[in-house]
Amino acid sequence: MDEVLQESSLSDHSLEAAKVSVKSYVNTAFSYLMQDISDSLLNVLKRDGVEGHSLEAALDASTKILLQGGRNFLQDVRKILDDELEILNKLRELISDWVQEGFQDFFKQLQLKFQSFSGRNDLAHIQNHSFVEGSQGDKAFPGLVLVLAQLYAFVDRTAIPQINEELASSFSPGVGGYEHGLCFVSRETSRKFRSASESFLHMYVKMRTQRISHLLKKRFTTPNWVKHKEPREVHMFVDLFLQELKDMGNEVKEILPHGTQKHHRVDSNGSSNLSLSRSNSIPDEILSRSNTQKGRSQQLFETHLAKLFKQKVEIFTKVEYTQESVIMTMVKLCLKSLQEFVRLQTFNRSGYQQIQVDIQFLRTPLKEIVEDEATMDFLLDEVGKLSYP
Repeated sequence: MDEVLQESSLSDHSLEAAKVSVKSYVNTAFSYLMQDISDSLLNVLKRDGVEGHSLEAALDASTKILLQGGRNFLQDVRKILDDELEILNKLRELISDWVQEGFQDFFKQLQLKFQSFSGRNDLAHIQNHSFVEGSQGDKAFPGLVLVLAQLYAFVDRTAIPQINEELASSFSPGVGGYEHGLCFVSRETSRKFRSASESFLHMYVKMRTQRISHLLKKRFTTPNWVKHKEPREVHMFVDLFLQELKDMGNEVKEILPHGTQKHHRVDSNGSSNLSLSRSNSIPDEILSRSNTQKGRSQQLFETHLAKLFKQKVEIFTKVEYTQESVIMTMVKLCLKSLQEFVRLQTFNRSGYQQIQVDIQFLRTPLKEIVEDEATMDFLLDEVGKLSYP
C-alpha cells in the first residue's frame, strides 16, 4: 500500500513539474518573439546612422519575425505532442489551452508594446517637442509611427487569420471551459488592431502636418507684411515646405502601396520631381508672363469652380492605406493651414505680390504628387484671394 501511494505521489509531482516546464516554455517562446520584434522596430530610430537600413526593411523584418515566429512555435509544440510521451499526453488538452491563451496574451502585449514606442502620442506634447526642430531621433519618429500603422494592419489582415487557421487545424478547444471554440478570440483582437492601425495612420498625418504648420507659423508671424518690400525671389519657406513634403513622400512610398494611378502633368523638360529648386531671384518668365499665368489661373479657377460648388471640398476625409490618399490628405491640410495663417495677416501690395509668386511656384511641384488637382488649385487660389490688400 505504501509503495502504491509513493508511486502515485511521484506521478503527481512529475505531472506538476511537467505543467510548470511546458507553461514556462510557452511564456518564454512568446517573450523571445516579442523581443525580436522590438529589436527590429528600434532600428527605425537608428536608421539614419545605419547604412542601408530603411523603414521598408524594418517593416519587412517585423512582419517576417511575427508570422514565421508564430509558425515555428506551433511546429515545435506539435513536435513535442507527436512524441506521444505519456506524461505529455495527459497534458495535451491543457497545452492546447495554454498555446491559445499564449497567443491571446501575446497580441495584447504586442499592442501595448507598439503603443509604448509611440509614447509621445499626446498631440500637445508632439506639438511642443523638439522634433519640430529636427533632431535626428525625432526625424525618425514619424516614420516609426507609419511603420507601426502598417504593422497593425498586417496583424489584422494577415497574421491573425493565418495563425487562427493553424490553431484551428492543430488543436482542439481544450478543457478550459471554452464551449464555443478556441480560447484565442481572433475577431475581437483583429478589431482592436484595425482600430489602432487607423489611429496611427492619422497620427502620422497629424505629426507631419504639425511640422509644416510650425514652419508656416514662423514664416507668417515674423515679417511685417504691411511694410513688405517688393518681392525679388521665391521665399525660402517654399523650399522648406517642399522638402517636408518630399520627406513625407519618401516615407509613404517605402511603406504604403499605390492606390488609383494618376496621370501627372509634366513640364516641358518632362520633369515630374517634387524637389524643384528655386532660383535666387524671381525668374524673368514669371514676371514677363505674369498676366498670362494670371489668366490661366483664373481660367482654371472658373473651370473647377462649378464642380467644387457641387462637390464640397472636404479637408478632413478618411485616410486610406495608399500613397495617394496620405499625400493628398497632407497637402490639403497644409494648404488649409496656409490659408489660415494668411487670413490672420494684413498685406500691402508688395506682400500680396510675394504671396502670388510663392503660390505660383508651388503649383507645378504639387500637381505632380496630388491625385486631385482641382482641389489643390482651389485651395491655392483661396490663399491668393485672402492675401489681397
